[in-house]
Amino acid sequence: MATDSHGLLDTNVLILRRRIDHSQLPDMVSISAITLAELSAGPHHTADPAERARRLEVLQRAESEFDPLPFEAEAARVFGRVTAGVLAAGRKPRPRTSDLMIASVAIANQLTLYTTNADDFAGLDDLVTVVEVASS
Repeated sequence: MATDSHGLLDTNVLILRRRIDHSQLPDMVSISAITLAELSAGPHHTADPAERARRLEVLQRAESEFDPLPFEAEAARVFGRVTAGVLAAGRKPRPRTSDLMIASVAIANQLTLYTTNADDFAGLDDLVTVVEVASS
Protein backbone atom coordinates (compact mmCIF):
# COMPACT_ATOMS: atom_id res chain seq x y z
CA MET A 1 0.00 0.00 0.00
CA ALA A 2 1.27 3.49 -0.86
CA THR A 3 2.25 5.74 2.03
CA ASP A 4 2.79 9.03 0.18
CA SER A 5 -0.16 11.40 0.06
CA HIS A 6 0.79 12.80 -3.40
CA GLY A 7 2.76 11.21 -6.21
CA LEU A 8 3.55 11.58 -9.90
CA LEU A 9 2.41 8.85 -12.27
CA ASP A 10 4.66 7.70 -15.09
CA THR A 11 3.04 7.32 -18.51
CA ASN A 12 2.97 3.53 -18.29
CA VAL A 13 0.82 3.68 -15.15
CA LEU A 14 -1.83 5.62 -17.06
CA ILE A 15 -1.67 3.22 -19.99
CA LEU A 16 -2.04 0.19 -17.71
CA ARG A 17 -4.14 1.70 -14.93
CA ARG A 18 -7.15 -0.56 -15.48
CA ARG A 19 -4.83 -3.45 -14.60
CA ILE A 20 -3.25 -1.77 -11.55
CA ASP A 21 -4.46 -2.22 -7.98
CA HIS A 22 -5.03 1.40 -6.99
CA SER A 23 -4.15 0.67 -3.36
CA GLN A 24 -0.52 0.76 -4.60
CA LEU A 25 -0.93 4.46 -5.44
CA PRO A 26 -1.14 7.51 -3.20
CA ASP A 27 -4.44 9.25 -2.53
CA MET A 28 -3.52 12.24 -4.70
CA VAL A 29 -1.85 11.68 -8.06
CA SER A 30 -0.57 13.99 -10.77
CA ILE A 31 0.86 13.57 -14.23
CA SER A 32 3.42 15.66 -16.05
CA ALA A 33 2.98 17.52 -19.31
CA ILE A 34 5.57 15.06 -20.68
CA THR A 35 3.16 12.19 -20.02
CA LEU A 36 0.41 14.06 -21.81
CA ALA A 37 2.77 14.56 -24.77
CA GLU A 38 3.60 10.84 -24.85
CA LEU A 39 -0.08 9.95 -24.72
CA SER A 40 -0.82 12.45 -27.49
CA ALA A 41 1.79 10.83 -29.72
CA GLY A 42 0.68 7.27 -28.97
CA PRO A 43 -2.26 6.99 -31.38
CA HIS A 44 0.01 7.97 -34.26
CA HIS A 45 2.29 4.98 -33.67
CA THR A 46 -0.20 2.31 -34.70
CA ALA A 47 -2.07 1.47 -37.89
CA ASP A 48 -4.56 -0.77 -36.04
CA PRO A 49 -7.88 1.11 -35.68
CA ALA A 50 -8.84 -0.71 -32.46
CA GLU A 51 -5.49 0.05 -30.84
CA ARG A 52 -5.67 3.66 -32.02
CA ALA A 53 -9.11 3.98 -30.41
CA ARG A 54 -7.80 2.48 -27.14
CA ARG A 55 -4.88 4.91 -27.10
CA LEU A 56 -7.18 7.84 -27.83
CA GLU A 57 -9.38 6.81 -24.92
CA VAL A 58 -6.38 6.77 -22.55
CA LEU A 59 -5.41 10.24 -23.81
CA GLN A 60 -8.94 11.62 -23.46
CA ARG A 61 -9.30 10.27 -19.93
CA ALA A 62 -5.96 11.78 -18.92
CA GLU A 63 -6.91 15.14 -20.42
CA SER A 64 -10.23 15.19 -18.58
CA GLU A 65 -8.93 13.94 -15.22
CA PHE A 66 -5.62 15.74 -14.78
CA ASP A 67 -4.12 19.20 -14.87
CA PRO A 68 -0.56 18.20 -15.83
CA LEU A 69 2.44 19.56 -13.99
CA PRO A 70 4.55 21.55 -16.46
CA PHE A 71 8.20 21.00 -17.31
CA GLU A 72 9.29 24.38 -15.96
CA ALA A 73 12.65 26.01 -15.31
CA GLU A 74 13.32 24.07 -12.09
CA ALA A 75 12.68 20.74 -13.84
CA ALA A 76 14.97 21.87 -16.66
CA ARG A 77 17.72 22.59 -14.12
CA VAL A 78 17.19 19.22 -12.43
CA PHE A 79 17.38 17.49 -15.81
CA GLY A 80 21.14 18.08 -15.84
CA ARG A 81 21.55 16.18 -12.56
CA VAL A 82 19.26 13.44 -13.84
CA THR A 83 21.33 13.09 -17.00
CA ALA A 84 24.52 12.98 -14.93
CA GLY A 85 23.03 10.21 -12.75
CA VAL A 86 22.13 8.11 -15.77
CA LEU A 87 25.57 8.60 -17.33
CA ALA A 88 27.27 7.70 -14.03
CA ALA A 89 25.26 4.45 -14.03
CA GLY A 90 26.71 3.63 -17.45
CA ARG A 91 23.47 4.19 -19.32
CA LYS A 92 22.68 6.36 -22.31
CA PRO A 93 20.20 9.13 -21.50
CA ARG A 94 18.96 9.89 -25.03
CA PRO A 95 16.71 6.80 -25.48
CA ARG A 96 15.00 7.65 -22.18
CA THR A 97 14.63 11.41 -22.59
CA SER A 98 10.89 11.41 -21.85
CA ASP A 99 11.33 9.22 -18.76
CA LEU A 100 14.14 11.45 -17.52
CA MET A 101 12.06 14.57 -18.06
CA ILE A 102 9.21 12.97 -16.08
CA ALA A 103 11.68 12.15 -13.29
CA SER A 104 12.87 15.78 -13.39
CA VAL A 105 9.29 17.00 -12.89
CA ALA A 106 8.92 14.63 -9.93
CA ILE A 107 12.15 15.90 -8.37
CA ALA A 108 11.31 19.58 -9.00
CA ASN A 109 7.94 19.07 -7.30
CA GLN A 110 9.33 16.83 -4.53
CA LEU A 111 7.04 13.94 -5.51
CA THR A 112 7.53 10.20 -5.46
CA LEU A 113 7.42 8.73 -8.94
CA TYR A 114 5.12 5.74 -9.55
CA THR A 115 5.86 3.47 -12.51
CA THR A 116 5.37 -0.08 -13.72
CA ASN A 117 9.03 -0.24 -14.81
CA ALA A 118 11.51 1.08 -12.25
CA ASP A 119 14.38 0.04 -14.54
CA ASP A 120 13.53 3.08 -16.69
CA PHE A 121 14.87 5.19 -13.82
CA ALA A 122 18.03 3.23 -12.97
CA GLY A 123 20.82 5.48 -11.76
CA LEU A 124 18.49 8.03 -10.15
CA ASP A 125 18.24 6.48 -6.67
CA ASP A 126 19.94 9.46 -5.01
CA LEU A 127 17.64 11.95 -6.75
CA VAL A 128 14.09 10.58 -6.74
CA THR A 129 12.07 7.95 -4.94
CA VAL A 130 10.66 5.53 -7.49
CA VAL A 131 7.91 3.09 -6.56
CA GLU A 132 7.23 0.22 -8.92
CA VAL A 133 3.58 -0.81 -9.04
CA ALA A 134 2.45 -4.15 -10.36
CA SER A 135 -0.08 -4.62 -13.11
CA SER A 136 -2.09 -7.77 -13.63
